[in-house]
Amino acid sequence: MHRRHFFATAAVPLLGCSPQTQHPHAHIQGGFVGINHARGHQLRDMANRPVPSTISTVRRTRVLIAGGGVAGLAAARALRLRGIDDFALLELEDSAGGNSRGGSVNGISCPLGAHYLPVPSNDAPEVQDLLTEFGLAQRTASGWRLNMQGERHLCHSPQERVFFNGHWQTGLLPVEGVGRETLAQYQAFEQAVTRVRQTAVFTVPVSKAPLVHTQRAWDAITFDVWLNQQGLSDPHLRWYLDYCCRDDYGAGSATVSAWAGLHYFASRHGFHAPQEGTSDLAERDQGVLTWPEGNAWLTQRLAAPLGERLHTGWLITRVETTRHGVEVDAFNATTQTTERWQADHCIIALPLFIAVRVLRNPPPALVQVVSQLRYAPWLVANLHLGAPLHDRPGAAPSWDNVIYLSTAGQVTGLGYVDARHQSLEPLPGPTVLTHYRAFGIDPAQRQALFDQPWTHWRDAVLADLSVPHPDMATLVSRIDIMRYGHAMAVPQPGVRSSAALAALAVPVKQSAVSPRLHFAHSDLSGYSIFEEAFTHGHRAGWAVA
Repeated sequence: MHRRHFFATAAVPLLGCSPQTQHPHAHIQGGFVGINHARGHQLRDMANRPVPSTISTVRRTRVLIAGGGVAGLAAARALRLRGIDDFALLELEDSAGGNSRGGSVNGISCPLGAHYLPVPSNDAPEVQDLLTEFGLAQRTASGWRLNMQGERHLCHSPQERVFFNGHWQTGLLPVEGVGRETLAQYQAFEQAVTRVRQTAVFTVPVSKAPLVHTQRAWDAITFDVWLNQQGLSDPHLRWYLDYCCRDDYGAGSATVSAWAGLHYFASRHGFHAPQEGTSDLAERDQGVLTWPEGNAWLTQRLAAPLGERLHTGWLITRVETTRHGVEVDAFNATTQTTERWQADHCIIALPLFIAVRVLRNPPPALVQVVSQLRYAPWLVANLHLGAPLHDRPGAAPSWDNVIYLSTAGQVTGLGYVDARHQSLEPLPGPTVLTHYRAFGIDPAQRQALFDQPWTHWRDAVLADLSVPHPDMATLVSRIDIMRYGHAMAVPQPGVRSSAALAALAVPVKQSAVSPRLHFAHSDLSGYSIFEEAFTHGHRAGWAVA
C-alpha cells in the first residue's frame, strides 16, 4: 500500500460529544518549550547598564564570541579553520543554534525554527564549503555539486501543496478553479520578475552584489505599492505573494519593501507562471535540503567540535573596549554570579537591538540601524500525531502543506511541515507536524504571544489546521510551542539601502568602529536566513584571524 493510499483510507474517528465540563482538547498534553524568556528579559528590565561592583571571576581568552546562533557558530568554525583555538563562545540559552534549534516530541525529532536550506549557489561559497565539510557535497574540476549523500537529504517529493477550494492541489500557487484573468496576472508577474532580473543583480548573500539605483527605489516603497504600480491586483496572486513575504520575512507584503518582495524570487528560482490547466510544479526547482530536526542538523554539527569553548546559560550585560582589548561582563545563570572576560577581540554575534544595549558607547551607525529595525515575533508549534490523518481529495501529502486564507483570529498561519517526510519507511506512522505562525511587526501581537496561555495557542493552532483536517484534534496527543519574541529583522522600506547598515557590515580593516569589535549577525543584511547569518559569522571569524 502506498503512502498516499494509506492516508486516503485512514479511518476518521467519530467526533462524539464531550461532557460540558471537559474541554474538547483536554486530552492534549504540552506546554511552552525552548527559549528562556525570563533570562533574556533580565537585560531588558535593567534601568541602566551599570558595571557590577562585584566580579566573581576574571577570565582571559584571545577571542570572545558573544552569541551562539548561526553567525556565532560560523565565526567559531572560521577561527578553528585558521588554527585559533583560544576563544570562548557565550550563549544565553541552554543550547546553541539560535533560530535553527531542534527538539523532539515523544521521541520524534522536529524543528524549533528554520527547517530547510536551499541548495546554495556559487554566490555562497562559504555555505558550499560547509556542506562539503559535512560530507554532503564535493568540489570538482567543473565546480561544486551535491554528492550522493547530499542528494539523500534533498527534500523528497511531493514537496508542496495548498488547500484551496476544499481540496489539495500541487504547488503553493492557486491554479485549479481560478479564471483566465488570474492566470493572466500570474503571467504578468512572471514577466515583471524577468524584467527585474534583467535590470539588477540579486544574490544570496546580498553582500555579493551592491545595490543599484533601481533597487534603492524599490527599497523605498512597500511591495504592495509596487504591485499596485504594476497593475497586479488579482486576489489569488496577492495572497500568494503575501504568504511568501510572511514565510521568509515574518511580515506581509504591506510591510516589507518592494526590494524584499522581489528578492524572494529574483535571487533564487524566479517565478514560473502555470499555464491554463496545469499546476505550478517548479517552485523550488533548485532543491532544498531538509531534515526531521530542520536546520538544527547543521547547527548541532557546528557546535559539536567546540567542547568546553561553548558556554551556555550566559547573559551578556556589558561589552567595552579598553586600551589593551575588550572587556565583557556576563551573568552566569548556573552560578548566579557575574564574571568578567578579557579578550583581544570580541565578535558580537547578537541581534543588533541587543548589541546596542550591551555595548558601551555604541557607534552612531549601530544606534541608527537599531532605530530603523523592527522584529517579527513567531510561534512554532510541534504537534504529535499517533496515527495518520484522513486526507482530503487532491494532491498527495507533502512536506510543506499550506492553507489558502489560513487564519485564526487576526494572526495568519503558514501551514505545516511533516517531520517524517524524509522517512523511507513504506507506511506512515506516528509523526510530528510543525506549524508556523508569523505575527508581523505590531507590538500588540508580540505582547499577546506572551500574555496568552498555552491553551489559547493550542486551540488557535488546532482551529487553523482543522480546516483541511477535521480529525486533527482527535489524533493529536501533544503540542509543544516555541515562542520567539524577536525572531527576525523585517526588511521594511529603507532598511536594505541604509548607509548605517552598510557601515556596520564593511570589512573590519575599513570599519569606523573599534578594530577590536566585529559585528556578525543576519541583521546586517536586513533580513534573516541561514546563508546571510553564516556568511557574516564566517567573515568576522576569518577577519579576526
